[in-house]
Amino acid sequence: MKRRRSRQISIGGVKIGGGAPVVVQSMTNTPTQDVAATVRQIERLRSAGCELVRLAVPDMKAASALREIKSQVATPVIADIHFDYRLALAAIENGADALRLNPGNIGGRKQIQEIVAAARYQAIPIRIGVNSGSLDRALVRKYGHPTADAMVESAMSHVMILEDLDFHLIKISLKSSDVLQMISAYRLLSEKVDYPLHLGVTEAGSLISGTVKNCLGIGLLLSEGIGDTIRVSLTRDPVEEIKVAYEILRALGLRQRGAEIISCPTCGRCEIDLFTLVETVEDALDQITTPIKVAIMGCVVNGPGEAREADIGIAGGQGQGTLFKKGRLMKKVPESDLASVLIKEVKKMANE
Repeated sequence: MKRRRSRQISIGGVKIGGGAPVVVQSMTNTPTQDVAATVRQIERLRSAGCELVRLAVPDMKAASALREIKSQVATPVIADIHFDYRLALAAIENGADALRLNPGNIGGRKQIQEIVAAARYQAIPIRIGVNSGSLDRALVRKYGHPTADAMVESAMSHVMILEDLDFHLIKISLKSSDVLQMISAYRLLSEKVDYPLHLGVTEAGSLISGTVKNCLGIGLLLSEGIGDTIRVSLTRDPVEEIKVAYEILRALGLRQRGAEIISCPTCGRCEIDLFTLVETVEDALDQITTPIKVAIMGCVVNGPGEAREADIGIAGGQGQGTLFKKGRLMKKVPESDLASVLIKEVKKMANE
């Protein structure tokens, strides 16, 4: 898959764009001023594979908390700023690795110059974050309603503000809850700039609807080579966002991480409790980071073939299952032992 070639920036040592792997990020939902809770969530996100984390900075107390949070975590921190330029300056002072803001709504030129000077001195990138739900009223009047063209015009106006100040450590996002609008906006923008792009479908919804929207929006753009970082937006524990993000990347062959579970949807031929088996194995392998393809099949039609093609797998039927490893039939296992045997063998393979 040929990827769009973008400039490369670095956030806390994490390379973005310029041929670097697509970076997975999320956002905490704890009050940032609650340092202990925020650190715990960042560590959970890091364990799941999160490489950048964004924190809301709504006030000075949150901005001040960044220093202590930064001292306790290894994951680079992006400060999410709106309207008050002083919060951006305080976030930089307290160790933020990057900012997310809109130069057009953060203050006048003097205030923007102050932010840019501080960001340039610390080599801190700025993400211009455009959202269809908060476009400038003049643009909404011009286009009649939020459109892809309006979003791109908004982004370009913000880019020009930073470029006029000779600042180029820029990343851009164009988020919408409308998947087709979001896709159109990124396609248009990708032809106008070479800055790295952060992909996301905003306010995507709950686990099922949100996963579908993110997979379509983010997945289609990545399949066209567009996108350098991604954030899956879900109304769930943000750890779930990381899991879905890696599944998108894995499906497109862009990155591999952890156990890939291949399992059949079940039908009238299934003769084992496949639902429970898959859930048990998936939960037990949650912390594995080594890429391993694990097949869990419930009948003798496609089961043996899928199990042989996987790194390790089982094909079940009539109260037992056959264990395959690297294409070789290893042994027969009673249904009651299938989960424990498979989990043990996968963990052993992960450590080899």
